[in-house]
Amino acid sequence: MRDARPTNRPKQVVAWIFTLLFADGFFVPAVGCWTGPVLSVWFAGTQRTKRGFLWMMAFCWLPTLLFHLRGLLHGGTLPALCNLLWTLPAAALIVLPYSFHRLVAPHLPEFSATLALPTAGVALYALAQEILPPSTASLFYLAYDAQRYTLVFLHLWLASALLYAWDHEFHWEIIHRTLTQSALCAMLALAIGWLTAIKQLHFLRIADPLLWLSVGGAALLALWAWLRPTMKEELWKDRTETLARLQSPTSGASLRLVEDAHGEALMSATNERFPIHNDIAEFVRPDAISGANKKYNQLYQTIGGFYDDSQRVGSALIGMDRDAYVRSYLDRLEVKPGDAVLETSVGTGLNFKYLPEGVKLTGLDLSSGMLTRCQENLRRWRRKADLFLGNAEFLPFADNSFDVVFHVGGINFFSDRKRAIDEMIRVAKPGSLLLIADETEEHVQKAYENIPYTQEFYKKREEVVSAPVDLLPPEMEEVKVEAVWGNRFYALTFRKPLAEAPSLRQVARDGAASC
Repeated sequence: MRDARPTNRPKQVVAWIFTLLFADGFFVPAVGCWTGPVLSVWFAGTQRTKRGFLWMMAFCWLPTLLFHLRGLLHGGTLPALCNLLWTLPAAALIVLPYSFHRLVAPHLPEFSATLALPTAGVALYALAQEILPPSTASLFYLAYDAQRYTLVFLHLWLASALLYAWDHEFHWEIIHRTLTQSALCAMLALAIGWLTAIKQLHFLRIADPLLWLSVGGAALLALWAWLRPTMKEELWKDRTETLARLQSPTSGASLRLVEDAHGEALMSATNERFPIHNDIAEFVRPDAISGANKKYNQLYQTIGGFYDDSQRVGSALIGMDRDAYVRSYLDRLEVKPGDAVLETSVGTGLNFKYLPEGVKLTGLDLSSGMLTRCQENLRRWRRKADLFLGNAEFLPFADNSFDVVFHVGGINFFSDRKRAIDEMIRVAKPGSLLLIADETEEHVQKAYENIPYTQEFYKKREEVVSAPVDLLPPEMEEVKVEAVWGNRFYALTFRKPLAEAPSLRQVARDGAASC
């Protein structure tokens, strides 16, 4: 059965216009000077700070070095060597404002988050003007005079504001309020720069008020971000309901919260220890992942930071109504206020945004990179969830713990799909309707096998993917498979019987004990 594909033609047209505009930026300097900062601040936000800094240093330094190598070498060996050495701090002073934004902006509210990049940019570009040789500064367009700091501020603020609007999916109320306040600050910066240019502020006895305001502003924003928690996290000791449903994924023993020299952890009576890092309880070690799970986990660890954005851009370019697409499978669930909801392979948590308020959310994934992105999304959406690093084939939850259990994407390439399904059934309460959704073979062949980076993960597969109906225990009720969005996805739903078969529970426990 094939369903109608939900489309959004206006968004598709806009997406193609902006994609072509950003593509032109790589070839047309007049366009690239505006699109470059937008791409840079976006890329910095998709990576962990250290890795993002190193990648951006490579993107900034190597092309410039190669392009100007002949000029740098002109004039003798010693001057050329000095110029080459100076190019590294020059590139660093370009990249550091984006790293500052990556560290500070996520911890600031609304319009103040858009000011981290321009304030740091003006301060560091001024530093570049003071310490860099003019020849080196000019290579990286850092030789600004005092009157042009206003342009630097406005340039970087626009990039930051556009990214803020993108992250909040252009919701009008948030964007209107935030960008209005930000625009007032930008207009103030323009006014200060203009007054400075016509020599009206000499009584302040400083060369450029905007420079000093930016230096002070960047310092205050950093202090504010450090002192202000992004969202009050519920302490683990207060999560009594969560702790009550946890158990060891290997022995099935109940767990208790402990705190020692190594930090918080979950401990069993047999001294099994599962650490808690960055508010995420870890039930699997990276070196314990093997087979297909290890292969595909490497993929998701790499793409976790920009997974959501690539999906948004891709769906817009093909005219896909993403909200309608997500609801096409989530609406099959039976979610009521107050329900305990578990998503295995939660990824970046996209599905949580579409679930009703008032439910207790729990997510588990094998990729720490995806879970980190999930945490950032939850803070942005002002939602709370318990997140766990673990293997969906060995869930760390007690029997009959959740009112709703579902999985979207990933199970096609699990090492042991049947065990993962049995575990979902085990932790669901009797009578619950479960959902499993993933790509069809048609979509895997047309999309993932033809994308340069992902094709190595999906070609030369031993099995054709399909809805795992044959892996369901025979006692499952109301089994139904439906196509989603033009047969790209399948949605498999089934109901756990009110009277659970003892054999199913025993099989799951025996399998966990033998691991």
